[in-house]
Amino acid sequence: MTKISKAYLAKAKKLNKEEAERLLSRMTGKLPRRLEKDKLTREEAMALQMELEDEQLQEWRKVMAEVKSKEEAKKKKTASEKMESPEKAKAPGKVKDASQPKAVKSTKAPAKAKAAEKIKADTAD
Repeated sequence: MTKISKAYLAKAKKLNKEEAERLLSRMTGKLPRRLEKDKLTREEAMALQMELEDEQLQEWRKVMAEVKSKEEAKKKKTASEKMESPEKAKAPGKVKDASQPKAVKSTKAPAKAKAAEKIKADTAD
């Protein structure tokens, strides 16, 4: 038979009727069947359920701590990359020298205007 912790048995006995019903309703697997077949008392079943839930909670907390640490490491990495990006923009090959003249754009007449001028020139001949 499964060993039942005395601490959990004491906690199970202290539960009020509503809390006990909630705890019993969360039971899954073999535990409810063992309770139905009178292999366990109600307090023993509740104590086992409480112990199981505590173990699951500890595992969940451990996983969440790992997830949070990974997220923090990712944030630090992206923050450090953002800090480095302005320095990369100032690289010697990418900096424009203000003393060099800027290129002048040639202005072209719109294609329709050129076509109209060409037609006028042809008719004038």
